[in-house]
Amino acid sequence: MSRDFVGALLQLNAEKQVPREQLIRTVEEAIQSAYRRVAGDEDMHVRIDAETGKIRVFRARHVVVEVEDPATEFTLDQARAVDPDANVGDLVETEQLDQEAFGRIHAQTAKQVVLQRLREAERDVVFDQFASREGELITGSVNRVEPRAIILDVGKGVEAILATTEQSPVEHYRIGQNVKAYVLEVRRTTKGPQIYVSRTHKGFLRRLFELEVPEIHAGTVEIKAIAREAGNRSKVAVASRQEGLDPVGATVGQRGARVQAVVAELGGEKIDVIPWHDDPAVFVANALSPAQVLNVDIDEEHRIASVTVPERMLSLAIGREGQNARLAAKLTGWRIDIRSDVSVAEAARVASEAARQAEAPSVPAGIDAPTEAGSTAAAPGPPPETPPEPEAPTGPPDASTATPSPKPRSRKKKAPDEEVAS
Repeated sequence: MSRDFVGALLQLNAEKQVPREQLIRTVEEAIQSAYRRVAGDEDMHVRIDAETGKIRVFRARHVVVEVEDPATEFTLDQARAVDPDANVGDLVETEQLDQEAFGRIHAQTAKQVVLQRLREAERDVVFDQFASREGELITGSVNRVEPRAIILDVGKGVEAILATTEQSPVEHYRIGQNVKAYVLEVRRTTKGPQIYVSRTHKGFLRRLFELEVPEIHAGTVEIKAIAREAGNRSKVAVASRQEGLDPVGATVGQRGARVQAVVAELGGEKIDVIPWHDDPAVFVANALSPAQVLNVDIDEEHRIASVTVPERMLSLAIGREGQNARLAAKLTGWRIDIRSDVSVAEAARVASEAARQAEAPSVPAGIDAPTEAGSTAAAPGPPPETPPEPEAPTGPPDASTATPSPKPRSRKKKAPDEEVAS
């Protein structure tokens, strides 16, 4: 080895972004692997001087208490015969070898191993680089569009996968377009690291606000909670860590400039910025913004918030297809029951009537219950007298009421002329 080897390592270091120490270790392992393919050379070791490029080949064994592999291990007594200062666990050099033992076959084998190890080292570097960026934003250009995903080129030959399920339904992408995305996961595969990104995750919205709002990036304004339905609407709860600083105003910006920049990046998605509050009742009322809330009853045991809103605000509080109430429930972590003031008053009236009826005394047997409001029950006493039967009418019966009696049969009288003739 010479300084040309050191120059080649420096060039690889610049191209592959692989640390110099890792490159030297890779070459050492490759040459060792080429040596150890020959039977009896399992104890071969290689060391390379990073400054001069000089290679040193030697035999060495590990010192152990009980030998399991005689080709690479020996006992403490055997080790101290070579090195008096040897201890258990040390690697003791037993023989120095000449570089001429490294032949043409060894060189070809070492070359193949070096190339393979360099590719593996490069993949490891890329994996470590992006694995540390999980939960952060990366920017890439659309390389190709596939049926189930969009492939982003994030540089250095690395591609990120933006699956269809992680894309906003209102966004459309074209080849070469620069796209920001949130790193979900980095997986190690045989083909190299695979980076999975998202534009629908609520962490993506959080990182965008950190880019646009200096107070959030500095930590004086904190994002407490986020509820998001990508492409439609999101709710963000913010709180201030600095006295006198309005968290909502700082997040929205002058004339809404800051929040509008986030909305533009999200393709027109609506964003509600609300103030955080420690009191669950106040926080639930704020989360239902822009609807006006009259009252909030909190059930700590079942984590249910019963909300009363004006009748005219009921549809606004619920939202289209229940979206506003659904986002408020996700944001607060409470189950929200929304009712109008009219329905609450009606329910209270029905409940009071039922309670009044339940508290009324029961009527004893034999006493007529009141049938009308204001009527009183009869006092106990002798039974009422039976009214006398009506007498038969003395005059002619009324035609409308009298029952006609059957007429007697009368014989027809003969005329006087008829009698004389007979």
